[in-house]
Amino acid sequence: MIPVRHVLTGALMMLSTSAFAQPVAVQLDAEEVTQLLSGNTAVGLWEGTPYRQYFGTDGVTLFAQPDARTTRGEWRVDPENDEYQSLWPGDTEWEGLLVMIWMDEYYWLSRTTPPTPFEVLEGEQLVAE
Repeated sequence: MIPVRHVLTGALMMLSTSAFAQPVAVQLDAEEVTQLLSGNTAVGLWEGTPYRQYFGTDGVTLFAQPDARTTRGEWRVDPENDEYQSLWPGDTEWEGLLVMIWMDEYYWLSRTTPPTPFEVLEGEQLVAE
């Protein structure tokens, strides 16, 4: 069986349309994911809807979308699999996502999540300015 990170890296590499000197997607390791997310806010589109997600240094995460109540969950980084993991109300198991960087953009990625770009804002920025 091919490891999931190799399959997912291949999926990101295919995003490049240049046949010459294609950039390579790189998976962040656990330490890099922790440093990137801790105390910061991810911003992007999730299934077509804008979102903001804050990652507290205490393991609490807040997920906000327009016209919806903010959801409070937990987050951690699994050092064995180098993945971000979250646990939301009603969940019984932690769900993991890889964090990739490709052409200076960050992406969430899993077997069920296509490459989903996001940017990171410094600090807690759940409300758009």
